[in-house]
Amino acid sequence: MFKTALHRFRFISYIEGLSYLVLLFIAMPIKYIGENPYPVKIIGMTHGILFILFMIFLFESLRKYNWENRFSVRLFIYSIIPFGSFIIEKKIKKLI
Repeated sequence: MFKTALHRFRFISYIEGLSYLVLLFIAMPIKYIGENPYPVKIIGMTHGILFILFMIFLFESLRKYNWENRFSVRLFIYSIIPFGSFIIEKKIKKLI
């Protein structure tokens, strides 16, 4: 299913972006409005691990497909913006 570096990168980009949105729009309100910090601990740790995997697969794709450093930096910046994973998917589809 994830035989190529590009497939792995696209998959982890989507999952990491989704975990970021869950962290921002579900776990953080529960923490500050509901006064329950537990969801942020769990989802935050999960998102952190997924972000590390995102960076590993970004680096793998950078090397394998000879992406320009500037393009990879843009993808990194998009990954720290809410809903940025959708922008990443759009940029990657242009390459395919």
